[in-house]
Order: sequence, then C-alpha cells, then structure tokens
Amino acid sequence: MSRKTVIEKTVSLDEIDQRILDAMRKDGRAAFAQIAGKLKVSPGMIRQRYNRLVNLGVLKVVAISNPLQRGFKTMALVGIRTDGTKMLDVAEQVSKLKEVVYLVVVSGRFDIVAEIVCRDHEDLLKFITEKLYTIEGVRESETFMHLKIVKEIYF
Repeated sequence: MSRKTVIEKTVSLDEIDQRILDAMRKDGRAAFAQIAGKLKVSPGMIRQRYNRLVNLGVLKVVAISNPLQRGFKTMALVGIRTDGTKMLDVAEQVSKLKEVVYLVVVSGRFDIVAEIVCRDHEDLLKFITEKLYTIEGVRESETFMHLKIVKEIYF
C-alpha cells in the first residue's frame, strides 16, 4: 500500500469490452473463440481487447479458492481503530499479516476494516492478541465473525 495518492484515470469501455468483462467474470478460463462466437466477432478482436483491458488495469484474471475447503473454518471482519497519525502505517502493517485477505481504510466508527481467514478460533485469538495488538498505533478492534456468506460477487 502506497502512501502516495493515486488519481485513477477513467477508462472508456464500449459494449464489447463490457461483454468481455461479463464473460470473463463468469468463467476466467473461457476461450477467446468461445467469447467471440457469443459476441459474433473474431477471436483476434477478443484477444486484442483482452490484452488492452489487462494492460489498462481494468481486468485481472486470478484463481479464487474457497477458504472453507482449504481448512480455514473461521472467517471474520475486524474493525480497527488507530492513533490518527498512524492510521496508514497501521494499515500497511496489518495488510502484511498472512491472515488478512482484504483490507480497506474507511470513514466512520473504524479507521480500518480487514477481512481475515483463520484455521479455527484459537488461530483467531492468536491473530488478535499476538499479531494485531502488537502493531504500534492499534488502539482497539472489534471482531465480526462470519456466520454465513449470503452473497459474494467479484466485480
């Protein structure tokens, strides 16, 4: 995480770009020829558009695993309050912890919200007491255990 403010340039996407993104979101391994057939364009056009979307940072294809199937039975959101002047330093330190899979700096009651995955409740306790609270600038936290994931999309 960089402390430098980045101003993102908005990329202009046409209907074909949007439909390629939709197809890749449904199946990141879809063949260009398959997508081209559905869109009634050439596979070369899909390849060219795909490469453009990747190079612009609009699209990134990754594998998404199910943490529950990998032995991580405890998932939680952790709201973290920090010493104000150390908020970004704390965010950077917390983001480096292996249990953290998602981290955002937010406004409101908390300064940072992190999504974490742990093997069990004992691992969660160790994460909070032996890792999170050893980071200078962490004032307090509140943990929200995942009971059931009702909706999960990747936009």
